[in-house]
This record gives sequence, C-alpha cells and structure tokens, in this order.
Amino acid sequence: MPLLVHAVRALARSRAVGLVVVAAPPDGVAGVAALLDSHGLDGKDIRVVAGGATRQESVRLGLAAIPAGTGIVLVHDAARPLVPVEVVDAVAAAVRAGAEAVVPAVPLADTVKRVTPAAAPGVPEPVLDTPDRATLRAVQTPQGFRLDTLHEVHQKALAEEAGGGLPPVTDDAGLVERYGGQVVVVPGHEEAFKVTRPLDLVLAEAVLARRRASDGF
Repeated sequence: MPLLVHAVRALARSRAVGLVVVAAPPDGVAGVAALLDSHGLDGKDIRVVAGGATRQESVRLGLAAIPAGTGIVLVHDAARPLVPVEVVDAVAAAVRAGAEAVVPAVPLADTVKRVTPAAAPGVPEPVLDTPDRATLRAVQTPQGFRLDTLHEVHQKALAEEAGGGLPPVTDDAGLVERYGGQVVVVPGHEEAFKVTRPLDLVLAEAVLARRRASDGF
C-alpha cells in the first residue's frame, strides 16, 4: 500500500477531521485521485489539488480548497504515514482550546552539536556549542492552526517572496513564528517518524506488522 494512502487514512480516522486535501504534483492530480479511490477511502471528503514547486506553495494552494467557514486546519506530511490518531486529535484539540498554532514534538534522544557547516562533504566541521537537550524538541506533523492565522502568514510570505525577501521556511509553524505568532508544542509520538531513508521503510513495515498483529489495523 502506498505511503500516501497510509497518511490520508491516518488523518481520516480522526473525528476532528472532516476534509482531507491532498496537494499532488500538477501533472499527477488525476493519478493521485484514482490511487486514493482505488484504496476505498470512503466516509470522509477527500480532495486532490495541484500543488506547487515548494512545500510552502503546495500548502498555500491546498488552503485555497478549504471551504469558507472552516476554523481549524491541520498540515501533514505524507512522509509521516503512521502518525497515531491520538496525535491528530491532540493537535486539533489544542487549537480548539485557543492556541493559534500547535506542533506535535518529541524530546531528543541524541546530544546535538551546533557547527560551522563544511564547504564540502567529508570535511571536519568545527563545533560552536552544545545546546541544552532538555530545551530541544524534534517536531512532527500534523501541525494545527487557526485557518485565518495560517492564511494570513502565507499571504505575507507570498508578498515577501515577490519582493525578493526571506526564503521559504521548512514548516508552517516557522511562518507563524516569523511573523510574531505564538506556537505551542503538544506531545508527539515515536511512530510519527518521517520516512526518508531505506531504513525508515524497514521500520515502517515493522510498525505496521505489529499493529496488524495487535489490533487488525
């Protein structure tokens, strides 16, 4: 089963989610829609729209597909296909309780070093300092926002890009931070890891096998 199907199902399981918008490659909208249809994702409104050249642009285009009157939006990475439903629910609940931007995150298991990046791969990098690990978190998705807040920061970023301003950020919470908004953290989950390397696929398969054995997932 494609990772995208797992990711959409992970969101659709939440009672807090009424609509899932998938930002697909512009030339792959029909194919992605057919893929999702073929895996029986019924019971929730699922829409596929053309995304953009960057993550930031894809989110902005996805926001345009959200009906007027929607109060809360979650932004999720398809590369995190196994996020448990309780994380989705917790993010949505925190926004509903009054937060304007919410990210799930987990404490770091490793010590982190801040370095001067090397000019070429393999060159030793000087360490600048060692941040206090207790103050650091590894951020996951879905990230939750008041829709008006997220729409506003994306429009500001679009205007800055047109004027040759700051570069795109790596997540939407970063946009809220850039323009002075308050972002809060709720507990994430170790199974909401990002699938980016071959070893991550092995881990994802192991998680799915355990879920199937324990609850018929």
